[in-house]
Formats: sequence, structure tokens, C-alpha cells
Amino acid sequence: MSSTKTILAIDQGTTSTRSIVFDRDARPLATARAEFAQHYPGQGWVEHDAEEIWRDVLSTARDALEQGGGVESVAAIGITNQRETIVVWDRATGTPVHRAIVWQDRRTAPLCARMRQEGCEDLVRARTGLLLDPYFSASKLAWILDNVPGARRDAEAGRLAFGTIDSFLLWRLTGGRVHATDVTNASRTLLFDIHRQCWDDDLLRLFNIPASLLPEVRGNSEIYGETDPALLGRAIPVAGMAGDQQAALVGQACFTPGMAKATYGTGCFVLLNTGEAPVTSANRMLTTIGYRIGGRTTYALEGAIFVAGAAIKWLRDGLHLITHASQTDDMATRIPHSHGVYMVPGFVGLGAPHWDPEARGLICGLTLDATAAHIARAALESVAYQTYDLMEAMAQDGGGLVTTLRVDGGMAANDWFCQFLADILQAGVERPTHLETTATGAAFLAGLACGVWTDLDDVAARWSRGRVFEASMEEAQRRTMLEGWRQALRRTLTPKVA
Repeated sequence: MSSTKTILAIDQGTTSTRSIVFDRDARPLATARAEFAQHYPGQGWVEHDAEEIWRDVLSTARDALEQGGGVESVAAIGITNQRETIVVWDRATGTPVHRAIVWQDRRTAPLCARMRQEGCEDLVRARTGLLLDPYFSASKLAWILDNVPGARRDAEAGRLAFGTIDSFLLWRLTGGRVHATDVTNASRTLLFDIHRQCWDDDLLRLFNIPASLLPEVRGNSEIYGETDPALLGRAIPVAGMAGDQQAALVGQACFTPGMAKATYGTGCFVLLNTGEAPVTSANRMLTTIGYRIGGRTTYALEGAIFVAGAAIKWLRDGLHLITHASQTDDMATRIPHSHGVYMVPGFVGLGAPHWDPEARGLICGLTLDATAAHIARAALESVAYQTYDLMEAMAQDGGGLVTTLRVDGGMAANDWFCQFLADILQAGVERPTHLETTATGAAFLAGLACGVWTDLDDVAARWSRGRVFEASMEEAQRRTMLEGWRQALRRTLTPKVA
């Protein structure tokens, strides 16, 4: 294929939608971005307007294409998305029956707790590699069917379709002709057997989900369908799809077992490539599908931190301590130490390895000497501490000691944070030249399917290292800071979990 061909990547995230045009060297030529509204209709509830997301996808895609050489140069589209967030829509009209329920939403915590008490988690864990937690999709889907008037009746009659955001966007882009998802998004629903790689009838019965709702499951790098020509100016193949964290694993070229990446967006997600065999965690890590390319499946261990960049956003929008996230670098730098201030950002519960949906945020160690800078620094430090907890758990699970962690996402632009992370992990932290690795991964998957890149070695050659941070903190100081973190964590965890 001609080297002049480009790839359009659609990166539909939790707080914004980005469309990026990449060239054959995986360099971004044009970017368009739109933030969208967050809806909080109840305590612990988080929703998105799927129609607003769709409008943003179209507008940003058109803007990026206009800036990036036009639609004629585009070989294919890749899609990456916020995982676990669900949409249910009418097959005849394409209209959602309810707002999208977001991965952060905790409304189904009582249902998941009841199912755990009834002994259901062993089956769920064995088939899906996941835990019974409201984070995942199935309980959200059950809630819509049971709480939206007429939804269960229409679902059982085959009139409704279910999908994660990728599936909804694919449906809309193809004019309703294709109802499909990829194997990574399917693996996050609690309804998909990651070993047999198919929807599981026992799990569907467990959550009382009609199979007629479900999309077809495909690999990550193949032609899903073509866009409706009226949308973007001509028909373009949609040739790659993956959930955002798996897309970042591809975008960071972590193709060898033992390689790991951490993406610092709204939350933080660490994925460790474990090769073609799934690793079962004894430390409440998730076993998940990393990617399936050319019929071959690669698995990963995953640790999920629910709040990373969201804590910085709270400093800005909730406390008004900052006006821009980049200020936290300077604030953390200008004070000599943490002053014993710790933040545990359990705003929507705590993820791995604790899985405590009832935990709530805590700031401790405050004295009259504490300032806004100490709180900002504590927010940054909390993300590094949580990453440490994940890496320790993965090492105990047999994932090996990771000596280098590749990082991306908005927080990875913060030099102070990357250095502190390296110090706490006692590992090298590699930051790529371009931080938008979720979009890069979607582009790689689409480009592989249509011949822009030949194989994974060709893709890996496009990954470009920007800066490496090496550990320099004294070990005694590191141990003291980690012990302070553990004490703060114990104060936050609910008694039944602690």
C-alpha cells in the first residue's frame, strides 16, 4: 500500500472524544478533540449521553480529516473506547433506550454483593477472568433491562441491541449494517468466556440477559465493515477495534511476554503481557485478553485503578486549587517533601487489588503547615502508590518483576510524577514520544488489517521512546513513604474488606 496512506483513529474516552490522523510512521498529522458532559443522577451513578458522543465522533473525525490531508488518503479507521460502558439501543431506529451507564458507575454494587454471597463469583472468575464488581458491563445491562420501562420485553422480542461504546459507534458508522464488537471489549462484560472465546450461556442465565441483544465478536485487526459514505465523504473500512487499555498495550508495542504498560487517564490501568496462556491471579488481578490478531490470542494480567487523572480534575473542578492540570508539576516540585500528607482517592471505591466499592476518598496527615501544594502532591503520589500495589500483586502472581514500565496518558506528561513513579517502583519508566498511545494502538490494528503495516515487528519499529526516568530515591525514604501509604489505605478500606 502506498506510504501516503493515512489511518483515522477514533479514541472515545471517558471525558472526551479524540480523532487523530496518523501517517505510515505512526506520527499524528492532525487531532480534533471534544469534551462532553458527565451526568451524575444519583450517588455513585455516572452516565453519558450516547447521542452526544456520536455527534462528537462525527465532528472530530470530520475536523481531523480536513486538517490531515482529506478523506481520500485514509486507508482505514480504527476505533478505541472507554471499556465496560454500555449502550442499549432500538434496532429499528438506532435510538438508545437510556443514557450510557459508565464503567465508573456503582449503582449495581448491591446486586454484585448479593451474587457474591450466593457463591456466583467462582463461576464468573473461571469463565471471564474477572470479579463480580459493578465496574463490569453485565450488571449495568441487567439494571437497564429491569428499570427502563418496556426494555426487558423489547429485548426478549429481539428489538434491542446491546453494546459497549465501540459496538454502538460501529453500528452508527456503518448505517446500522454491522452489530459487532471485538474480543477485548467482549472480555470485559462478565458474559464472555475468555478461554473458549464466545458468549457464555451460563453467564447469560446468571444475569438474565437475552442472547439476542449481543453483538458478534471478532478479532482486533480485521475489516468489520465500511462507513456509510454520507458520513465522512466516502465509504472507509473500519479495520481495527480494541478497548482503550488493550489498544494502549498495542500502541506501546508490548508484544513480548513480560512487557508492561500503564495508562494514566481518568483512571490508571496496568497491563502485563503474559503470552498465549492466561495467568490466574491469586491477588485479585484481572485475567484478560490483550489482543487477538491473525487468529492468535495474547493474554494479559491487568490491574485497574479507578481514579488517577480524575483526582487532578477534582483538584481543579471540585476544590479549585488549580486552574490547569499542568500546574501540579510545579506545585509538587516547589515543596521539599510530602509533609506526611496522603490522599487515597477512593471517590468511586477502590479497584485492584482491594476491590472495595464502598471505600471513599480520604486525605490524612494534614497540619496547619499543609498547603494546596501538599494536597496536589499527595494526589500525584497516590497514583504512583496504587501502581506500586498493582505491580507487587502481579509479581506475586508469577508475572515476574517488571524492570521497565512504559507509560502514557495525560499524567505521563508530568515529569515530577514520572520520576516519583520510577522511585517508588524502583524501575525504569519509559515515556514514548507521543502520549496518545490508545489512539496509536487503534491505528496500528487498522493499519495491520489493510496492509499499511506488515506485522507486529513492523509496528514495533514505529514505537518511539521519548524519555526514560530512572529510580534515584534512597531506599530508607522509599520504605517510610510506602508505610505511610499503607496506613492511609487501612483507614480507607471498609472493615469487611480490610
